[in-house]
Amino acid sequence: MESKTPPETNPDFYFLPDGRMVFTEHYHRKRGYCCGNGCRHCPYDFEAVQEPRRGALRAQRNAEEQKGPA
Repeated sequence: MESKTPPETNPDFYFLPDGRMVFTEHYHRKRGYCCGNGCRHCPYDFEAVQEPRRGALRAQRNAEEQKGPA
């Protein structure tokens, strides 16, 4: 993927340096539910993700929140 769309231009997604698209919290809230894929910006606390992955994702998010911004 050559085109890199900054979040200021499109609030629904952005691209990682390796080309993968990441949906923002804004996009997830517009969609209205957890899809169960373990999305990075899921505002629904990964409610549709199956255990044990849900617990691991929640623990990872908590660790990142405690660490604070880079």
